[in-house]
Amino acid sequence: MRPGSGDASREESGFGPVQRARRRALQALYQWQLTGQDAGVILLQFRQTQDFKGVDHDYFEQLVRGVIHQQDELDENLQPFLDRSLAVVDAIEKNILRLAAWELLHQPQLQFAIVIDEAVDLAHRFGAEQGHAFVNGVLDQAARAWRPAEFSGA
Repeated sequence: MRPGSGDASREESGFGPVQRARRRALQALYQWQLTGQDAGVILLQFRQTQDFKGVDHDYFEQLVRGVIHQQDELDENLQPFLDRSLAVVDAIEKNILRLAAWELLHQPQLQFAIVIDEAVDLAHRFGAEQGHAFVNGVLDQAARAWRPAEFSGA
């Protein structure tokens, strides 16, 4: 199931509010990439049409606004870890990478391993057949470069 292609409540049972926020944010970012709509329009539409039971509303908004407003910075920061131009990366994987990059760069309280695990899970669920391996490889390299202190004890 691609983000935005139906009710995801069944697949989200058992997930926490932040995990649900990431899933909804991925759906919103996918819509943004396809339509080019303003972040505020997408956020309002999602709140009106999607089931937000158990979703961390504030974190959902932070993720969506953060990725949309910092897209160029995120893309520039990700590019050195890619084996191709980000322009040719699948839309789902591209938005998963941006989402995780935003978290790695702007949410230092989150352990890098959690961010990567969540991104890989999103790619496994919604991305192409081997998209999760691609996402894992890119984010592992990025985390090592952006958060070296977390790897010094590992």
